[in-house]
Amino acid sequence: MNTFRIGLVSISDRASSGIYEDKGIPALEGWLAKALSTPFSLEKRLIPDEQTIIEQTLCELVDEMGCHLVLTTGGTGPARRDVTPDATLAIADRVMPGFGEQMRQVSLHFVPTAILSRQVGVIRKQALILNLPGQPKAIEETLEGVKNENGGVLVHGVFASVPYCVQLLEGPYVETNPDVVAAFRPKSARREILS
Repeated sequence: MNTFRIGLVSISDRASSGIYEDKGIPALEGWLAKALSTPFSLEKRLIPDEQTIIEQTLCELVDEMGCHLVLTTGGTGPARRDVTPDATLAIADRVMPGFGEQMRQVSLHFVPTAILSRQVGVIRKQALILNLPGQPKAIEETLEGVKNENGGVLVHGVFASVPYCVQLLEGPYVETNPDVVAAFRPKSARREILS
């Protein structure tokens, strides 16, 4: 079976130089462990806010490691050192603008400064690459969406669309824990689960 391979990239000058502990990769690992019911493997990288290093890392994860999904965290704001989206667009084959639009839409429910985010979603070869926020709480909100007090979805998070996108890119069939985030795909793309 084709294992779902995920690259996690935390982009931070200070965390990569050991000034403080990286919180991005642990937040992503924890969220994926509770959200995915499909087995997966991880490739993790902690790197500085340097565009050439970001580009090289994304290319390595997709081209050499064969990742189906790459999630970055950090470096998406308007500051001069925030170059994650620029690096992501530089190595992209195609842009998926809906992901960036939806990430900002979700975040605007929590903070007005979400409009300062330059997050993008792109495709390179067989992989979907998404730029996520840097804060653990914002990472979870962006992936899961906005929920009411009963856990009902008010605004879909971006991960609801990730399994079908991976499937369309001829990657593995990915399933999620619906209590965390329900994967959406058209009826024609669904598979029956044999127990």
